Amino acid sequence: MRSRFPRWLAGTAVERYVLDFEARIERAVSEFAAGLPPDSVVLDAGAGEGRHRTYFTRQRYVAVDLAIGDAEWDYGRLDAVADLRALPFRDAAFDACLNIVTLEHIPDPAAALAEMARALKPGGKLLLAAPQEWEIHQSPHDYYRFTRHALAALLRQAGFATYRIEAAGGFFRLLARRCLNSLQFFPAPVWPLAAVLFVPLGLALPALDFLDRERNFTLGYLCFAEKQS
Repeated sequence: MRSRFPRWLAGTAVERYVLDFEARIERAVSEFAAGLPPDSVVLDAGAGEGRHRTYFTRQRYVAVDLAIGDAEWDYGRLDAVADLRALPFRDAAFDACLNIVTLEHIPDPAAALAEMARALKPGGKLLLAAPQEWEIHQSPHDYYRFTRHALAALLRQAGFATYRIEAAGGFFRLLARRCLNSLQFFPAPVWPLAAVLFVPLGLALPALDFLDRERNFTLGYLCFAEKQS
């Protein structure tokens, strides 16, 4: 799951404001890496192009993916090509694990989480990001969307103690994203008019997100968990 944005705005505050879910993920990965000891061995389960490798320069980073998600991606830096439901590692090989917006692409997410738990040492840390409200992507390998309750149940079933599940924004951030998503449907002659209507809404609506306190409408979740000892 990766959203396109004008290159000249890449890395700016505007991009982080608009692509809030992605920005939250990057912050979470950065903080996750910073909290791990230097000698930790980290599994990136569903690494894609290994874009999170740069956060783990102090640790031993191992990137694994089935390499079927996006034909345009470069999977050449993977350490292993494997199905996450059958990881090619011994039990308790890793101190920590990432699974970033990948769980929806696995036909049996419970089996994949069980494998991640198997590969983690007791007390090993997991950072999981998963969507709740997102368009179909990487077809035909796109199977699920998850509520916070589903994620908590899947993590418990796999042997994780869930200590935090955070919604990535609420209703108004979701609505703002949909306003901007809508621009892809307008043909060139009327696109400027649509942009005049929907871009200001997309930029203004997140300011109202504080009104949604329950966060039942959200783009997705960040989960912080630990393998039970």
